[in-house]
Amino acid sequence: MQPLIEMQGVTKEYRGVPAVTKVDFVLQKGEIHALLGENGAGKSTLTKMMSGVTQPTHGEVRLKGRPVAFRTPSEALTEGVAMVFQETSLVPSMTVAQNLYLGDENLFNRIRGLNIAAQTFLQSLNFNVNPTALVSSLGAAHKQMVEIARAVRKNVEVIIFDEPTAALTPEEKRHFFALVERLKARGVSIVFISHAIEEALAIADRITILRDGELVASDATAAFNRDTIIRAMVGRSLSDGLYRRDTGQEPRPVGEKMLSVQNVSMGSIVRNTSFSIYSGQITGMFGLIGSGRTEVAKIIAGIVKRNFFNGGEIRLREEPVRYRVPRQAVQDGIVYVTEDRKVEGFFETMTIAENLHMGVLSAGLSRGNIVNMGEMRAIAAEWTKTLNIRAINNNARVIELSGGNQQKVVISKSLVQQPKIIIFDEPTRGVDVGAISEIHQFINRLADQGLAVVVISSYLPEILNLSDRILVTRAGRVVEEFSPAEATEEKIMYAAVH
Repeated sequence: MQPLIEMQGVTKEYRGVPAVTKVDFVLQKGEIHALLGENGAGKSTLTKMMSGVTQPTHGEVRLKGRPVAFRTPSEALTEGVAMVFQETSLVPSMTVAQNLYLGDENLFNRIRGLNIAAQTFLQSLNFNVNPTALVSSLGAAHKQMVEIARAVRKNVEVIIFDEPTAALTPEEKRHFFALVERLKARGVSIVFISHAIEEALAIADRITILRDGELVASDATAAFNRDTIIRAMVGRSLSDGLYRRDTGQEPRPVGEKMLSVQNVSMGSIVRNTSFSIYSGQITGMFGLIGSGRTEVAKIIAGIVKRNFFNGGEIRLREEPVRYRVPRQAVQDGIVYVTEDRKVEGFFETMTIAENLHMGVLSAGLSRGNIVNMGEMRAIAAEWTKTLNIRAINNNARVIELSGGNQQKVVISKSLVQQPKIIIFDEPTRGVDVGAISEIHQFINRLADQGLAVVVISSYLPEILNLSDRILVTRAGRVVEEFSPAEATEEKIMYAAVH
C-alpha cells in the first residue's frame, strides 16, 4: 500500500544547527499517527516540513508517491495537507465566522448567512463557540476549537494536529476524539502531536517517537506501553507516580495571609468570589472553562479590572489594593504566569536574555537606564540552567524555541521579578513528561522558600499532586475547598459541574 506521505532522510538546520536529523516518516491513508517526544525533540519542525511552513535542508518529502516541495502552507493546503498549530494562527480582529471562512469568501457576502453557516458547522462538531465573537475576546480553549474547525472544514486528506487537546476540558476532549474517529472513517489521515501519552495510546494506530531530532522508535501502537514510550522519549524510565501524591505527605502549614479576595465581581464572569492565599503554601485552583478562574487571577494581577461599583475588595497583607496596570502589582510582589504564552507571555523576536531583562525592567529592578549586557547575559545563563531551557545557541530568539521551552522562558521572566505571590495559569500546558517533573519540583521549591503559590490547572492529577489546599470554581465564584486528604477526582469534578 503506497503511503500518503513519505519523508525520507529529512534534515532541517537552523544557522547550521540541526533541529531534525535524517528522519524517515510514513503516513498511511486513513490512519491516526501519534508523534511523541520531549520539548525540542523536533516534532513541530518535522510536521512543519510536511505542511509547507518550512522546507527541509536535506532529504525528500513525497505525497502519494511523487516528490513535493511545498513553499508555503497555502501550497500544501491546495494539495490536501492542513496543519492546526499549537499556537493559533487566527486573525484576532475578525469574528469566529470570518476566520472560519477566511479565503473562501464569495464576491458578495451576507454577514447573517455567514454567521448561521458557521453556527451550524460548529454545532456539528460539538464546539460551543459564538460565531459572532471576536477572536481576540476568546480564551485559549475556544481559539483552539476555532483552529480545529477551520482545518476540518477544508475537507483535506491530511490534518496535522499540534497539541490540539492542551487547552480543552475532559468533556471537550471526548468531543474532539469522536471528531478524529469520524475523520478517520472518512479516510482522512491524522498526525497527532501530543505530550499526553495516554491519549496517544488510546487513539493512535501508529506511534513515532523522536529524541534530540532523531527517530528512535516507530511501530504499531500495540507495541508500546506508557513506560516504553517514556524510556524512548527521555532515554530513561520515570516514576509512575509523576502525578501521584505521597499518601503520607502532609500539606504545608498555613503561613501568613498574603492575599484576601472578598466578594470580587467582574461583569457576569466573576461573581462575588472570595478566598485567601497564604505564604509557604500551594493553592490549587480547578474549574471548567468559563468558571472564572483565569479572570479572577487577572483581576488580582491588575491585567483586567473588577467592577468599579460593588466590585468587592482585594487586600494585600490586610491593605486594600486596586491595580490599574500589571506593573503596579509586579512592584508589590504579585506575578501572573499566563496560560497563553504566545499572545501574553514573551516577545518572540527577542532573545532569551532580552526577554528576561524585560521582566527585570517591569519590576523596577534595573540599575539605571543603561542596559548592562554582562548582567543581562548572567541572568539568562542562570535561569537557562535552573529551568533547563534548551536552545540552539545563546542568542536564539524565543520564536525559534519549542513550545515547552517557550513556556520555561515565560516562567523565568516572571520569577526574575522576585515575586512574593506567584500565580501559575496552566504551568505545564504543552510541556513533556520530563519537564513536567522539573517544573513541579520547582513550584514545590518556591512554596518551601515561603512564597505564596497559586496553580490554576485543568488537569486534575496535577492539582491533586501539587496542592496543599484546593479551591474549586464554578459560574464565576469559588464554591468548594478541599484538603489533599479529602480530595478525590470525583469530588472535585462534582463540585465543578453541579
